Amino acid sequence: MTRLKTLKDLYVEQLKDLYSAETQLVQALPKMAAAASDAQLKQGFERHLDQTKVQVQRLEGLFKDLNEEPGGHTCKAMQGLIAEGEEMIREDAVPAVKDAGLIAAAQRVEHYEIAGYGTVVRYAEVLGLPQHMTQLRTTEQEEKDTDLTLTSAANTINQKAARA
Repeated sequence: MTRLKTLKDLYVEQLKDLYSAETQLVQALPKMAAAASDAQLKQGFERHLDQTKVQVQRLEGLFKDLNEEPGGHTCKAMQGLIAEGEEMIREDAVPAVKDAGLIAAAQRVEHYEIAGYGTVVRYAEVLGLPQHMTQLRTTEQEEKDTDLTLTSAANTINQKAARA
């Protein structure tokens, strides 16, 4: 474990956490897409996979700018959130009910990411890293947009699940 002496140290540690979270998500999203029965939800997971790959590249650019390596840290929170999603994938459930559960798992992931990106945006601001702020705000907004898309899908899917 790295000793945190400065806000920059904490910033780098938090970026590593987000990098780990995003790379784990790149592995998990195809499984969620495969488990979804609703075409809109499946497509949403696939779209977010493409977006997440770009977010990983953005983070890699920030690490390069800081002369830091992105690896060496595992986001345990994301491991847990993905494990919950995998439990839902394995559930013996009516398709609409499973889809509703997948949305719940995905929204927990999005909320975690929104919180993480919001934090590092503020650190970048205090550290005087405006280019980082711009990149991180872009990702934060993408996570918020994904959450809204999931909420929209849930409006229909939850109704189907209620009638199942």
